[in-house]
Amino acid sequence: MSRPRIKKKVEWHCNFTHITPVGQGIIQIEEILVSHEELEALRLKDCLGLEQKQAAKAMNISQPTFHRLLREARKKISDAIVNSKQIKIKS
Repeated sequence: MSRPRIKKKVEWHCNFTHITPVGQGIIQIEEILVSHEELEALRLKDCLGLEQKQAAKAMNISQPTFHRLLREARKKISDAIVNSKQIKIKS
């Protein structure tokens, strides 16, 4: 039996669903899925400059869980930028 999932607290919600590189036809672009939780982790750490413990507390999750979200978000966003992929925000 798996552990019950803890509801992550996300205070910021984006008003867009896709980020697409300029100069690419939408049909040709590979898509990277980024969750709202991953975006919130990026926002708290990289935009607001919170320490991981503070950011984890703000999201109501453990610091290791926050670290995993942040690592995955950075990996996905970096891949999208370097390889001209579309970022899709999944709910």
